[in-house]
Amino acid sequence: MNGLSTGSSTFNIPNLLTIARIVAVPAIVFCMFWSDLDWARWTALTLFVVAAITDFLDGYLARRWQMQSALGRMLDPIADKLIVSVSILMLAYDHTLISWHIWAGVIILCREILVSGLREFLAALQVSVPVTRLAKWKTTAQLIAIAFLLAGPAGDKVIPYTSETGLVLLWISALLTLYTGYDYFRAGLHHLLED
Repeated sequence: MNGLSTGSSTFNIPNLLTIARIVAVPAIVFCMFWSDLDWARWTALTLFVVAAITDFLDGYLARRWQMQSALGRMLDPIADKLIVSVSILMLAYDHTLISWHIWAGVIILCREILVSGLREFLAALQVSVPVTRLAKWKTTAQLIAIAFLLAGPAGDKVIPYTSETGLVLLWISALLTLYTGYDYFRAGLHHLLED
């Protein structure tokens, strides 16, 4: 087998997919600087959807081909948070998220930062907090909501109420975000309160 497909290789196919997801982030930012142009929104959406697919695919392939690695375990959550966080920031930048809808984005961003901090703290104590099924649904809802919002006005021309659908889904994912964030803190609370 070559270096790209062995389980011991740092740069195996699942890790390369994760790295590609990180590389997609600045490309999405670049497109959203011209978000008033339909082609830029469609390109941003395409990059985001491909990145979301690789999010599923890299984990699936790593498990199926037994290619889990320390690099993959580190980069995968970073890639997830980067793609979601940067997309939300760019949607606020281009005024897709305005007024009280910005709060849905703020809730999602704050939860991601707080849970990352909690996980890092618990990891130092060698305490693992497993990802729940609801947290996976939360991530799926976030990805679908952001995809609708990235399509935005360009999507509205093809399917009416694309933007509105994205906003509703973003609020649903924000509520799921609050609930799953509470779950994580409840699971780690007794470790936080120990002296």
